[in-house]
Amino acid sequence: MGSLNGNNHSGVPFTRQKPEAASHLQEEITLLLSRWHGLQMAVQNQWGGHDSFQKSQQLAADIFSWFSQSKALQIEDLENLLHESMLLSLNTEIEDGSIEEVAEQLMIMHEEYLHGNH
Repeated sequence: MGSLNGNNHSGVPFTRQKPEAASHLQEEITLLLSRWHGLQMAVQNQWGGHDSFQKSQQLAADIFSWFSQSKALQIEDLENLLHESMLLSLNTEIEDGSIEEVAEQLMIMHEEYLHGNH
């Protein structure tokens, strides 16, 4: 398994991956977020307002965009993205350690994507 610091050891830039692979990564991000209990509670209870579901979908798009635009990916930056999105968009403070778990799983998925393990 590659390092979680986001270095692209494969030498293949994110944007040069096959489009169907990028689509698969987007689906995997959405699937992972759909299994995140804290996020799903915020959506079900509409803590972010009547458009909480759309905000959760935007979070998935933001994560994919972050992966595709960032050069030196750091897990702490991803954790901050998740924390800020939950707090600012969905009015949800997550303190159960799940942000760190989700960020780690996302980084692993991204590493596998870069190495062609879709």
